[in-house]
Amino acid sequence: MAIKNNTASSLGKIGILMGGPSSEREISLKSGKAVYQALKDAGVDVITIDITTSDTEKNTSLIKSQNIDCAFIALHGFFGEDGQIQAILDKLVIPYTGSGKVASKLAMNKVASRKIIEAAGICVPQYKFIKRFTNVKSLPEQIKFNLPWVIKPVGHGSSVGLTIIDKREDLGRALKIAFEYDHALVEGYIAGREITVGILGNVALAVIEVVPKSRFFDYQAKYTPGMTDYVVPAKLRDEIAKKVQGVALRVHQLLGCFGFSRIDMILDRDDVPFVLELNSIPGLTTSSLLPKAARVIGIDFTELCLRLIRFAYEKAEAPLTR
Repeated sequence: MAIKNNTASSLGKIGILMGGPSSEREISLKSGKAVYQALKDAGVDVITIDITTSDTEKNTSLIKSQNIDCAFIALHGFFGEDGQIQAILDKLVIPYTGSGKVASKLAMNKVASRKIIEAAGICVPQYKFIKRFTNVKSLPEQIKFNLPWVIKPVGHGSSVGLTIIDKREDLGRALKIAFEYDHALVEGYIAGREITVGILGNVALAVIEVVPKSRFFDYQAKYTPGMTDYVVPAKLRDEIAKKVQGVALRVHQLLGCFGFSRIDMILDRDDVPFVLELNSIPGLTTSSLLPKAARVIGIDFTELCLRLIRFAYEKAEAPLTR
């Protein structure tokens, strides 16, 4: 379906895929409801589709039965950002928001994506990949970089299963938490300022500084009102802000992403940006970080959602190779 004009009615029937079977289901429902309300208020023909399982056949049947023209993916984490729902939509030949299945899968895997980023000369924290349920008794002595260490699941977002430890003897406990979700990554803690940059189209948006009131930007800090302050745009020298934005856009391109993403980084004490991860489907409520950055350049939440749909149709007409 080609868009004939920029009116809401020209976008066709939009299905918002939300919920999902991942540990980020509740956040996804919030994103989906916010997008639904914005599009409905704009006069778009829109419905919500609650994804409750990772079963390919059931989801294929569910989505097909809704007769939608385009899918707005508001799923986070497993079966949302990892290429699986994108593969289903590709088979159904339904345009969808965000990156393709290969780029989505790559971005979701913190080890695979980090290898590509590192090979391009972009700084990442020192890290060690630990397979799920590995015997951890000898592991503390095998890790050569300095404490503190950050332990996190390889394929999850929203800081789910993440722990920071200051003592080697706490590694087993931290890995046990991460292993509840996936294989694990142990990385060296970078002291500095937590920043994030959203990408919209091929433009890096304003740098946002994240200032949690707890030690780090964990799940509670992200989703509990008042637990974190956001500086939008971050108070950085122009040359540092431009450098950070350039790194973010480069990462987006290296991983083959499309339409939008958000890159999380630490700016160390020497103003060197270290990339932590790319979120191919970042939070999409009116108070989420990508919408905050878009507002800096005059794009409100409704217009942001409409642009993502237009990008989806563009992608369908000129498919990515990745």
